[in-house]
Amino acid sequence: MTDRLSELQATGVAIWLDDLSRVRLSSGGLDQLRRESHVAGVTTNPTIFAKALADADEYNWQLHDLAIRGVQVEEAVRLLTTYDVRWACDVMRPSYDASAGVDGRVSIEVDPRLAHETDRTVAEAKSLWWLVDRPNLFIKIPATEAGLPAITATLAEGISVNVTLIFGLDRYSQVMEAFLAGLEQAKANGHDLSKIGSVASFFVSRVDTEVDKRLEKIGSDQAKALRGKAAVANARLAYERYCEVFGSARWQQLAEAGAHPQRPLWASTSTKNPDYRDVIYVEELIAPGTVNTMPEAVIHAYADHGETRDDTVTGGYDEARKVFTDLEAVGVDMADVIDTLEREGVEKFEASWRELLDGVRKSLEAAAQGSGQPRRAAKGNAQAAAQAGGNA
Repeated sequence: MTDRLSELQATGVAIWLDDLSRVRLSSGGLDQLRRESHVAGVTTNPTIFAKALADADEYNWQLHDLAIRGVQVEEAVRLLTTYDVRWACDVMRPSYDASAGVDGRVSIEVDPRLAHETDRTVAEAKSLWWLVDRPNLFIKIPATEAGLPAITATLAEGISVNVTLIFGLDRYSQVMEAFLAGLEQAKANGHDLSKIGSVASFFVSRVDTEVDKRLEKIGSDQAKALRGKAAVANARLAYERYCEVFGSARWQQLAEAGAHPQRPLWASTSTKNPDYRDVIYVEELIAPGTVNTMPEAVIHAYADHGETRDDTVTGGYDEARKVFTDLEAVGVDMADVIDTLEREGVEKFEASWRELLDGVRKSLEAAAQGSGQPRRAAKGNAQAAAQAGGNA
């Protein structure tokens, strides 16, 4: 039987899971994906946590304890989410060790309401870093204008960073500059660069969703022929910039000091349009030194019918540039597309964070009003406690 995920991994693509929940942890599902489906990392975001806490009762015992202690809702959210991420870090530790710290990473995002506040973002990043207290943690910081100096400052502290919500090429170049500056400062501060990791999460499917909407509105045959092409073209040109930056003399100096490159991570890879192949954003973005973070459904779809070809990116630069030229010709303003996606991306995560806060607030109130000890999750709490106290 063909192991398509193994074939994908062999091309230099790291397979990460875009999901996390306490049910997935306590059931052993995450560890099973690591062992059987070549999953080598985990990404989370406020939307994922809001859904996880709304859908499961395995948080009840912890919510009960937090309610008895009178913990405020924002602190409760941090304690609930960092508990899960710490546990996931321990589950993924074998991948971290086997890859010398490149993979086996688990991401947790700073409060998205801080996306436009540099100093508070850095403070939040440092707080999450010591709360989780695992070397294979990534702190997710959005690639807003205020986020860029926060990325540099956080890396300079020796803290590993997943830069999220990257949509455009110019912003991606700024992200790589922030990464290089951060490592240079970390080196000057005496940090071991080999221990610092980073990925740049370049969003994919959302680009097609926004561009296709505009192409449908334009309505011409030329416009409709461009549907489903912008996202892959955008990502391929991002990889071209990645190769340029990480082939530079400036990077080479950092590499000689033990630094790992900031890998491009293809995010938002589930297909939103049912007319498109369900694994298109995996098959069309195969390139060495990349990460593809997928929902579990996409991982299983690729395992079932994905087609692995060696490097589907670097040979497509000219074609990608033509897509951008053609989009401009039919009246799609890509600069406005990127601005819209960044603004909406932050807004969506802020909305999910508010939903998370509201859900936890209601759960704390219900737990405080309840009597006696709540039903503990039937499986995994003893394991969770052991994992949460594991070696860093």
